[in-house]
Amino acid sequence: MFFVKRFASALLLAAFLPVSQPAEAQVPPNCEVSTAADPDREVLVCAFGLVIEMEAAAQMGFTGAVSDTDATVIELNDGAALFDVEPGQARPQIRTPHAIAAVRGTIYIVDVSASQTSVFVVQGEVAVSTLDDSSGPVTLVAGEGVDVVPGTPLKVVSWGKERVSALLARFGR
Repeated sequence: MFFVKRFASALLLAAFLPVSQPAEAQVPPNCEVSTAADPDREVLVCAFGLVIEMEAAAQMGFTGAVSDTDATVIELNDGAALFDVEPGQARPQIRTPHAIAAVRGTIYIVDVSASQTSVFVVQGEVAVSTLDDSSGPVTLVAGEGVDVVPGTPLKVVSWGKERVSALLARFGR
């Protein structure tokens, strides 16, 4: 498992340099890391149809099978990341301390805090379940979100303009 705590771009890039770590601890092949500003964030662009924008405070890593064609499991333990998944290409599963988000081509945001995970869909569809799948999965479509709080049933809602605008602003949108 490979986790990145991003304090600065240089620290992030240094973390991606080859070192003696297990294979799954590397950035997926065919991916490039860059920075974006206003607000500051890291951008990971992968040839297999996946773009990830991580806000400055995000802690994210890759686990499971990582190949030239896919990043099977992405763990997001803190902060927010925007995922842009090209339809028919990458099929990542995003795991957080509270939820699992699976997608088949969409743009969505996963925001993790100590007490909950929030998932919002900008475009497409995303299936979300709790880690223990106690309430069964829910499917979100564009404009919908869910706050995953341990021990609470999942409730899909249309997020208000103010909440959506604040979340998208974290990614310069």
